[in-house]
Amino acid sequence: MSKIALFALTIVLCASIARAHEHHNITQIDPGVPIDAIIYIHGGLQTFLWGISFPIGMVLGLSKSKYHVTLQSFNAVATLAAAWLGHHHGGREYPATVHGLMAKIITWVLLTQVGLGIFLKLHISEKKIRPWIIPFHSVIGKVFPILGWTQMLFGVVTALGYCRGGDLGQCAAHYIMGSAFIGYAAIMVIMLQVGHKWLERTGRSQEMLDSSVIMVWGIINTFTEHHGGPWTHKDMQHTMMGVLWWAGGMLGIFLSRNGKRSFVPAVIIIMTGWGMSAHEQALMISSKIHGLFGYALIAAGTLRLVEVCFVLNDKPTPPGTVRIFQHLPPYLLTLGGTLFMSATDEELRNADGMGIDHVSYALFDFSLSFLLYLIITFLVSLYSNSGKNAELNKDKQVDAEERGYSKLQQGGGSKFPNDDDDDEDGPEAYELTEQDVLGSGSGSSDEGKKVRGERDTQSQHHVRDEIDWMDRSENDTRRGGVRL
Repeated sequence: MSKIALFALTIVLCASIARAHEHHNITQIDPGVPIDAIIYIHGGLQTFLWGISFPIGMVLGLSKSKYHVTLQSFNAVATLAAAWLGHHHGGREYPATVHGLMAKIITWVLLTQVGLGIFLKLHISEKKIRPWIIPFHSVIGKVFPILGWTQMLFGVVTALGYCRGGDLGQCAAHYIMGSAFIGYAAIMVIMLQVGHKWLERTGRSQEMLDSSVIMVWGIINTFTEHHGGPWTHKDMQHTMMGVLWWAGGMLGIFLSRNGKRSFVPAVIIIMTGWGMSAHEQALMISSKIHGLFGYALIAAGTLRLVEVCFVLNDKPTPPGTVRIFQHLPPYLLTLGGTLFMSATDEELRNADGMGIDHVSYALFDFSLSFLLYLIITFLVSLYSNSGKNAELNKDKQVDAEERGYSKLQQGGGSKFPNDDDDDEDGPEAYELTEQDVLGSGSGSSDEGKKVRGERDTQSQHHVRDEIDWMDRSENDTRRGGVRL
């Protein structure tokens, strides 16, 4: 009952904070007034909760972990406390913004999710209502990382006074496209590590999905970049980028049919990077950061080509054998998205006015991209090693040993002398035990597990090995391979 009481307390807090917040009658943010400590605490706590803790809770829910309810209950109460701090601060004052509107939306989404969680915890109407509530609760939970990411961006631009008036369009374009590249990287990591079964079951390749999204995005981009008036070179470049995407996306869809791999998405990323690296800018720091963004995309596309064409030889990634090289393309996409999101005119004008050069600015972006990719890979790894998946992995290990296989020891004479295999859990990591070699009634299990010749006490001679896996000569028995 303690968890249900915690849920009820969360609903009460949600209802109290969901009321409209009254802002002071101001229309402009005064940058001369400092941001007080309460706002920093509010921002730091909400960033941790929505950027790390809520996604961890979501992953634990997907893996059916027993810690899911406890963690998400704590997150709900903590985020409402942090929201209360955001309404009770001093120092710089803010007018009504999209950040405040989004806060109200998130509060009601959280309220709905908590109510659904209470219903599921009570285990009532198991056959009539519960089957409809479970998928709805699951979908809302999966949306939490997107809502949190969006609200964090709104919070940053609100605190700094960005993206207002004529700067709104460019700001939205940078944040949407930068977030899309980071989201694309997250999807690549998910499909790389846990999505191979879905791809195999549906008969699709990753490039089919990539090309479809690229084509749709290209069509939208073609008709939304020019907003009337004379055409500028930026309008033309962005519009032609849209044409490139939908034309290349159509080709990629055709080449990726029947589950085949394709070069097209990687080449489109390379071309996009080249176009952005040559994008003319008013400030030198802006040109440098845009150039780095373009180079990151070029590198990501090039390494993706190498991965698909040469590392995998046009084949899907085998389950459980992700090479470290395959993390480079998604990381570089994360880096590119981070650089692009920090490359708006307002941000770079502010950095230039503070005397920050492009190297220091880029190093901050590099650091942030490492942290973002750490969170992405950690969440995917957590899903694979928590809840039902942890039990499944344990059952697979136990099942392998029960079938007559046991792992070779790292020390002693039973391991390969020159074993450079990276896959410790492959077939080579197991040796046959007595029941597979000698059959039933042939002695104790301790004797059956010996892999070198032993002296027969009755016949007083050695039972020589009949199989030498390493194909060594009879004179080299001291360093021979595993013998059965």
